[in-house]
Amino acid sequence: MLWAIEYPYKDTEKFILALSPGLKARYFRLADILIEFGSNLGMPHTRAMSNGLFELRLKGEEGIARVFYCTLSGKRIVILHGFIKKDSKDSE
Repeated sequence: MLWAIEYPYKDTEKFILALSPGLKARYFRLADILIEFGSNLGMPHTRAMSNGLFELRLKGEEGIARVFYCTLSGKRIVILHGFIKKDSKDSE
């Protein structure tokens, strides 16, 4: 059974659709992998934050973005919030 991705907040969905082409392509590629394999892909794609909160890590030529999500019963992934990082660090 495949996982389902839900967008309960319209502004989060608008944020994702407004991403630059490279970051948007990366998001949709990782979303396809999440649907097939589940929520915890591991570094460098995802990172568990705490108590069921995960971070989807997007990196492209245009910059770096983060999208936070959680999981619910019934193999549901809920996209909660996203933002563009202002600067990147050498450690990433």
